[in-house]
Amino acid sequence: MNIYDIVVKTRKKEEVNLKKYEGKILLIVNTATGCGFTPQYEELESLYNKYHEKGLEILDFPCNQFGNQAPEGIEAIHEFCTLKYHTTFEQFDKIEVNGENASPLFLYLEKEKPYKKVNGLKNSITMKAIEKMSTTVKNSGDIRWNFTKFLVDREGKVIERYEPVESISKIEEKIKELL
Repeated sequence: MNIYDIVVKTRKKEEVNLKKYEGKILLIVNTATGCGFTPQYEELESLYNKYHEKGLEILDFPCNQFGNQAPEGIEAIHEFCTLKYHTTFEQFDKIEVNGENASPLFLYLEKEKPYKKVNGLKNSITMKAIEKMSTTVKNSGDIRWNFTKFLVDREGKVIERYEPVESISKIEEKIKELL
């Protein structure tokens, strides 16, 4: 199995095979509208605007598994993101990233790039606090919180996993390398 074998649902509930994105650089993110990390939407949109024409796609998967921070329906989430952060990248249907109802996409991503400790004292302390709050983490690879990001190269290989505390500029550097 590879990432291009996986089918996901658009925010309009239509099934789409990720093969549609073959040959593109993908940044796949689980998001929430009421999270302390929600302002990252602005930075993600900036990345998208800079690199979309060169082959970057950002795939946004809202998730309500962490602190009930995305309780609204997908259309309300979409409206919030487009009005407040002017997002134009692809937003998909709400999903779960951990547990028995976890999206096959995120199960695949977690298997390919399990959780690893982050660098830096501040990031490390923040991640420890997040882990104490997260009630859905059962396995070592599980997503810890909203705005975990996975970078996938043009061949479909999962290159890196970025925890929510990691800098978007760090991700941008890797995107530039891949482009």
